[in-house]
Amino acid sequence: RGRFLALWVAEQTCVSLPPTPFPYWCFLGPGQPCDCLPPLRAAAEQLRQKDLRISELQADLRRPPPAPAQPPEPEALPTIYVITPTYARLVQKAELVRLSQTLSLVPRLHWLLVEDSDGPTPLVSGLLSASGLLFTHLAVLTPKAQRLREGEPGWVRPRGVEQRNKALEWLRGRGGAVGGEKDPPPPGTQGVVYFADDDNTYSRELFEEMRWTRGVSVWPVGLVGGLRFEGPRVQDGRVVGFHTAWEPNRPFPVDMAGFAVALPLLLAKPSAQFDATAPRGHLESSLLSHLVDPKDLEPRAANCTRVLVWHTRTEKPKMKQEEQLQRQGRGSDPAIEV
Repeated sequence: RGRFLALWVAEQTCVSLPPTPFPYWCFLGPGQPCDCLPPLRAAAEQLRQKDLRISELQADLRRPPPAPAQPPEPEALPTIYVITPTYARLVQKAELVRLSQTLSLVPRLHWLLVEDSDGPTPLVSGLLSASGLLFTHLAVLTPKAQRLREGEPGWVRPRGVEQRNKALEWLRGRGGAVGGEKDPPPPGTQGVVYFADDDNTYSRELFEEMRWTRGVSVWPVGLVGGLRFEGPRVQDGRVVGFHTAWEPNRPFPVDMAGFAVALPLLLAKPSAQFDATAPRGHLESSLLSHLVDPKDLEPRAANCTRVLVWHTRTEKPKMKQEEQLQRQGRGSDPAIEV
């Protein structure tokens, strides 16, 4: 207020002012023109603008903070259909428990668990019922000619082919569920399909990366193919090649855990499925070649620079002591489920 009064006095009398923050003093006699008024007015305007800014900041401090952005309601999210083949073995329940508890952290997820058996087993049926997940239970036995023989390494024959194709049949409305949700998704459902083996390790971030897939999305997989990781090479947001050591000229040199497919695309290609006769390492390509060109793959996980899934396997337990006790008639109680 005192500064504006000083300016008024200067305009009326044009006499010298006492010391002020203004850059000029006025030493003119009465009736003489005063050239100090423009700078004084400019300085006063600067002070006025500062006072206004201070008032605005004080008002902002009194204003309540804005509400945080709300995530989409689960009902608004596309559904993730996770297809998992499984077969009876000592570590089956342990691995399914681990996977189910990871999946339980993901909203809007439907688990399609497919047993390699003639029908549902009590172990898997009970685990699914207790999981709290939305699930569909399927079962189909791998033909004898396609099964691994005693002593054969796992890479000799493609595994889980019949089971994955059974899940694709269910999604396409051909039924076959033995438990859980019996009806497939209605036409027009927005979703994504992912093939998750029961012995891998998954970050829950991975599922949000794949959720908005438009065609086929891809990302790296850790600890696979004899490498620290295997996956697409990306340049300017597009897949331009693949980091892999084994048969890099495959149509799609990706691991089963390294891609997801939009549900509408799968439904629009009814003949797309896995080929049990595909050469070693070409099982993924046998499906993807029906769906998309490699140049149209959608890189996820920060342009394929983050590993969010690992190709881990549980060590096969050694049962020498159990076998010895069984020979003595003192084996572990078979009624206790492991």
